[in-house]
Amino acid sequence: MSNPFNWLKNWQTRSRIVPSTSPPDPAHTAAAQINDDLTRNVVETGWKWWAVLLFFAAVAGLGVLVVCDQFYEGIGIFGNRRPEYWALPIINFVFWAGVALSGTMISAILRLVHAGWRRELTRMTETLTLCALAVAGLFPLQHLGRNWVFFWLLPYPNERQLWPSYRSPLLWDASAISVYLATSFMFWYAGLLPDFAVLRDRTVGWRHQLYSYLCLGWRGSDKEWKRLRALSGIMTVLIIPVFVSLHTIVGWDFGMSIVPGWHSSIFAPYFVCGALYSGCGAVLIIMCLVRAAFHLQKYILPKHFDNIGKILFSISLLWFYFFAGDAWSDWFTNDPNHVAWLRFMFTGYRWILATIMFFGIVVPFVALSFQKVRTSPWPMLFVGLSVNIAMYTERITVVIPPAARDWLTWGDYTPTWEDVAVSAAAVGLFGFLYTLLTKFVPIVSLWEHKEGLMTEGEELTGSAHLQVVVREEAIS
Repeated sequence: MSNPFNWLKNWQTRSRIVPSTSPPDPAHTAAAQINDDLTRNVVETGWKWWAVLLFFAAVAGLGVLVVCDQFYEGIGIFGNRRPEYWALPIINFVFWAGVALSGTMISAILRLVHAGWRRELTRMTETLTLCALAVAGLFPLQHLGRNWVFFWLLPYPNERQLWPSYRSPLLWDASAISVYLATSFMFWYAGLLPDFAVLRDRTVGWRHQLYSYLCLGWRGSDKEWKRLRALSGIMTVLIIPVFVSLHTIVGWDFGMSIVPGWHSSIFAPYFVCGALYSGCGAVLIIMCLVRAAFHLQKYILPKHFDNIGKILFSISLLWFYFFAGDAWSDWFTNDPNHVAWLRFMFTGYRWILATIMFFGIVVPFVALSFQKVRTSPWPMLFVGLSVNIAMYTERITVVIPPAARDWLTWGDYTPTWEDVAVSAAAVGLFGFLYTLLTKFVPIVSLWEHKEGLMTEGEELTGSAHLQVVVREEAIS
């Protein structure tokens, strides 16, 4: 009887690294070692990777079953009742849209300020952006009356001349997510071209054919590098307004209403700041897990955790300012409706507010004040989890309490098991997509890491610090 796992062994053999037949060249030893280390996650497939992928697929599959049941039973299977028409699906949408902004912050903003240490983090954060956006874009579709005609949200001409309502927040969300997803994908794919060429030259079989198509004929000529750098510079400048507008529109979903607690002009910058806060926390989680899973201790260094920790501490101060300013402005107006809502939130939701204060303020303020904690991966993993717990809870206070007490109807929202299942499935879908992409792309950029090795030294010339090449053999 044949071994049922022979197909897996043969599949790995057909996609193995091409063995070198020439004697090793000392001039390229460093570059070859970098290629071996950073492409190992692509060309080697162990049982642990399959176990993680199947686990996330099972969790995401539960959400697929719930959504199919929603198609049959209707949106009433969720806990959304009058007057809370927006509940966990919109909470999940706002949260995952915020997590998606981390890739732009690391890749674009830090690139713009010439932060060289971000080179090892750009690929994993850009991949994080794509996966989180894919998850976030599914939740507004659950609020449609007929989910299978979601494409009616798009402003395209048709024979009945039906156009979507431009006053609907659902249209704003669809437009913002589609634009940000398209620009993020182009930004991510352009940076992958040199690495796809490396994988093309180091693989055989169907993988060689796949990467030959994906690299678009990249040969590493001076003209190609010049065009890649020009495209990266243009995309860096253009994508920053796009990411700001995405979460500004998410804030306008609430701020444009007249509901006390939502009708606030501070929501646009408040949501952008909160998105950066949760995104930085997600970056810490991904950094720690990827570093441990693919043995990248030589590439993701304590200085990366230290620098992200400093950024996270700065953003935490800014987020606390907006959080307190939002409550202060509601109280200072002396409007009876806003004051009544504020008292309701600070009494009925006091335990949720305590959770936000502890995980979003106390833990980051205390932990990130010490360099020893900032340079330790596993404590920083706890800080990242703490920040995201706080930000998810903060989304609950934004969405639920204002709608629970309106002028005509009072109600209390209680999530159903379907709500919880879909929320858990979002984590499963994100993990499934991210784990799957690690099998096709190097999770640390090869060419950016080598570029950093070329310019990691400095010499003082007059009053200027000039970058000098210190390891020329590392550029492959």
